[in-house]
Amino acid sequence: MESRKMGSALLYGVSSIFILAIVSSFIFSILLRFTSLTESSLTYPIMIVSFISMFVGGFISGGKGKKQGWLLGGGTGLAYAAVVLLFQYLGHDSLFSIKQLVYYICFMLTSMMGAILGVNLSGGSD
Repeated sequence: MESRKMGSALLYGVSSIFILAIVSSFIFSILLRFTSLTESSLTYPIMIVSFISMFVGGFISGGKGKKQGWLLGGGTGLAYAAVVLLFQYLGHDSLFSIKQLVYYICFMLTSMMGAILGVNLSGGSD
């Protein structure tokens, strides 16, 4: 039963990351379409929103799991990276570059921090 709860928490976390990514992508695409902004001018805001999304996803995962936040956050970040890698590999026939690998390691660490905070603010184990 414990692994089912952790799996459910991981699914909630990854789902929330993708929902936040879809919403933010929609907002950024509207900004690019209807303003004079360029894609290169939005590099840092997109990166900031990505890290916030990973933190929130980890936070939700840790809050749902209520224990082992570092494991839930790492699993959430790893699951997100695996899905993105599969899309990139199957869709573009390329693996992660070194720069992307560094980003995804930082994403996993950010997700871990969010999950640890989520566990601590949710009251710990039931």
